[in-house]
Amino acid sequence: MNDLLLIALFAALGACSAGLLGWPVVRLLRRRSLALSLFIVALVTVLAMTAGTLAVAQAMFLSHHDLGVVITVTSMAAVVSLVTAALLGRQVVAGSRALTVAARTVGSEEGFSAPRRPLGSELAELSAELAATSARLAESRRREQALEHSRRELIAWISHDLRTPLAGLRAMAEALEDGVAEDPARYLVRIGTEVDRLTGMVDDLFELSRIQAGALALSPARVSVYDLVGDAIAGADPLARERGVRLEGAEVAAEPIEVDGREITRVLANLLVNAIRCTPADGVVAVAARREADEVLVSVTDGCGGIPEPDLTRVFETGWRGGSARTPRPAEAALPGPHHGDTGAGLGLAIVRGIVEAHAGRASVRNVTGGCCFEIALPSAAAVG
Repeated sequence: MNDLLLIALFAALGACSAGLLGWPVVRLLRRRSLALSLFIVALVTVLAMTAGTLAVAQAMFLSHHDLGVVITVTSMAAVVSLVTAALLGRQVVAGSRALTVAARTVGSEEGFSAPRRPLGSELAELSAELAATSARLAESRRREQALEHSRRELIAWISHDLRTPLAGLRAMAEALEDGVAEDPARYLVRIGTEVDRLTGMVDDLFELSRIQAGALALSPARVSVYDLVGDAIAGADPLARERGVRLEGAEVAAEPIEVDGREITRVLANLLVNAIRCTPADGVVAVAARREADEVLVSVTDGCGGIPEPDLTRVFETGWRGGSARTPRPAEAALPGPHHGDTGAGLGLAIVRGIVEAHAGRASVRNVTGGCCFEIALPSAAAVG
């Protein structure tokens, strides 16, 4: 037992001596190459083992031949260990350099290009994370480009749609000022109509800015979708009569939803006004509401003839307008009542999507026979009540 303790003591002294000498070196080289650090760690380990073995051998062996055998075997093992550590370090460095080159492609137009050489488990996980990060950056860049395009389109059409009524207001004001207006009362009515139209555009811009800034304050309450649809149809009925369009709302279920009634009424009004404007005279705009699973689906179907397939994904973008909707007809500017729909600047449907998504819902559109169907999905209050 004493011999074993003595052997352990000598081995510990030799190993600790090597460790104490190697630790400062490891600390000094911790910011250097990973391959060098791995090699130093392996070298310290080998020296600790060799020093401990030689200390025990020197103290316990009496034969010089046996001592030489131990030294030879230990030296060979040390050489093999260090060569293996060096090769492993080179492999790790090569994988790290390949990943460094690949990391330069993160966020590029072509996307992340993963290293072709096999990587260790940790480097492979890092490569997968870089690929996911690159995909997120690419998606973010696409969204930013789409948003920038929408903003430019919005500014262009806002400028166009503001210039037209402002020019008309200026002309009518000058006519009244010069006393050349044959019917001043008619001019005043027209001025009031144009001012209402401009006010509607400004209100829509303000509403859209609140939605995009996440500052839309909702006051949810439990209401029946039947009542909301009824109010929206009643508000849009004068416009429908003016345009010769028939409104139908027979397929509306009395399903409860917990929403901000004022905002959802605005959503339905926007959809109805857009549908009425796009539906020819003697056409039909149908409103329906039903419950599916945990959602209440409200749809507005018009007779516009359909939307081109490439435009279906852009309908709810800020500033988007279909080809025929880009130039408002003169008669539309003189329509009575507030304009809650697409005011000519491509805002109405963007507001629809923003309000619906603020209620944890979704808005979609699809073509149907003779027209298109706008549908909003809102969480059902019955599912959570």
